[in-house]
Amino acid sequence: MRLLWSAGRALSVFAVLFIFAEGALPVVVLIAMARVVAAIPDAVLFGISSPSGHHMLVALAEAGTLYALSLMRGPFEDALTAAATDRIDALMQRRLVEAVCAPAGIEHLEDEDVLDRLSSARGELINNQPAGAPMALISLAGDRLTGILACVTLGVFRWWLGLGLFVVWIIVRRPLGALVRERVAASRQAGVPLRRSWYLLGLAWKPPAAKEMRVFGLGDWITERHREHWVAGMTPAWRTLRKLNTRVWIAGVVVLAAYAGATATLGWSAEHQEISLRTLVTMLPMLPTSMSVGSITYSNISLEAMLTSLPDLDSLTEGLARASAPAAGELPASGLPREVVRFERVSFGYPGGGRDVLHELDLELQMGESLGLVGVNGAGKTTLVTLLARMREPTAGAITVDGVSVGRLRPREWQRQVAVVYQDFTRFPMSAAANVGMFADGRPPDPERLARAASRAGATAVIERLPRGWDTVLSPHYDGGVDLSGGGWQRIALARALYAVESGARVLVLDEPTAQLDVRGEAAFYDQFLELTAGVTSVVISHRFASVRRAHRIAVLDGGLISELGSHEQLLATGGTYAEMFRAQAERFAENGAGESEQS
Repeated sequence: MRLLWSAGRALSVFAVLFIFAEGALPVVVLIAMARVVAAIPDAVLFGISSPSGHHMLVALAEAGTLYALSLMRGPFEDALTAAATDRIDALMQRRLVEAVCAPAGIEHLEDEDVLDRLSSARGELINNQPAGAPMALISLAGDRLTGILACVTLGVFRWWLGLGLFVVWIIVRRPLGALVRERVAASRQAGVPLRRSWYLLGLAWKPPAAKEMRVFGLGDWITERHREHWVAGMTPAWRTLRKLNTRVWIAGVVVLAAYAGATATLGWSAEHQEISLRTLVTMLPMLPTSMSVGSITYSNISLEAMLTSLPDLDSLTEGLARASAPAAGELPASGLPREVVRFERVSFGYPGGGRDVLHELDLELQMGESLGLVGVNGAGKTTLVTLLARMREPTAGAITVDGVSVGRLRPREWQRQVAVVYQDFTRFPMSAAANVGMFADGRPPDPERLARAASRAGATAVIERLPRGWDTVLSPHYDGGVDLSGGGWQRIALARALYAVESGARVLVLDEPTAQLDVRGEAAFYDQFLELTAGVTSVVISHRFASVRRAHRIAVLDGGLISELGSHEQLLATGGTYAEMFRAQAERFAENGAGESEQS
């Protein structure tokens, strides 16, 4: 209800008024119809033009009007539900985005518990729609009110009859309600297999997996794996549902007994002329109507599933906000570094990893200097970059910027000083201008900066070939949109980082910047390397030594430490790991070149 109030106060008032209309109208209609039925014998006896006939017609008009109003409940509820659900869904999605974006880093997005709560809050675990919970709750509250008013009406006839049925329905509802909550909780606890099942199912229609799905004929395999994980996740809930079915049969016997007793009471009173026809036709339909006090329907199960998502929304919002508080610095980071960034005995290990990826690592990044970073796969090169950008926090040691711990800097400001071209960069289905000009902080990208960034990244020709230039959407799934080659996307990603540099970023990180470029593009990048990195602190990570040999210094990351550091020439002269890897790569390229010459 707090969500509904936040989504719209006028909407909330209408919703509360609807509860009373939803609850009262069915009972009022039944009472009005009973008046009509009770008036029929006298109207037939004395004629339609008699006072008795007029009385019946007035009662019929009143009952018809009330019935027409009751028929309006459905369309009004649909319109109210649609309006409320849309607003609440937008509010919840915004809260979720704010929650997951609150921490400066990404460690929480690798936490299984956070991912389960996120899936639950989005309604993915048990395929519910949590945004519909407020209106579902209001609808059921209206049903409860109907049942209560029906019991009150029965109590007017015999106080013990109304009270007795009310108690029976409450007694029946308690064990059934407990099982419903148990069923939903079982589904909620099956987070891992259910998340896996939804992931596998999504592979069937998500474009990145489409080609390999078809080439390797993975459709049947994916379907079977999805079924296995789904069954594993839902089996506990199904066991609870079978227990619920058993209790429903038992409850049914109790309900039939209560109905039999109540109906017998009314029949006996009518037989002995203790009640009028009007009282009889009023009370009889109140018996099934009163059951809505304690009935358990599919709507109850759906509502319980919806409600179980809302605590996860609150816990994410509050928990991630608390988690982000220690990482919030108080010093401005704009314009830094002016001198140097230092890694001082920095260690880092992934949870459950068993050992540190980085161990007491020392490294300096001088302002205006380029550093090449090399090492075998898994050496921790990308991890070092995530620590530099405060995507993760060191488990030991410190990173300082001009002598100040990076933890004392405002994290968002510091991250805006670090421009990164990730190896697995994102291909945003937006315009080329939006893809490159993301550093604009919501403002329209500056055309001159776009042009300079594209020129430096070698992306000008890519933009010129687009049907609408910078305004072309880079996705074939939109009208007028186009996709780019791997090399074209690589240049867009590089231009994105260079636009950030144009806009004030002071550190440039290039992670495998030529991985998807052809030979000519790679050669052009090498020729421009010093120009691209001029004036900023830069780090280039690559398995291709031609990419790093032009850097001012080269660091070899091995065993969690910087094992070698120096210029290309110095490291070759030392004859260590770098020299060995460089010569092995050079020989392989030479052999490939010789083989191609022989084939030609």
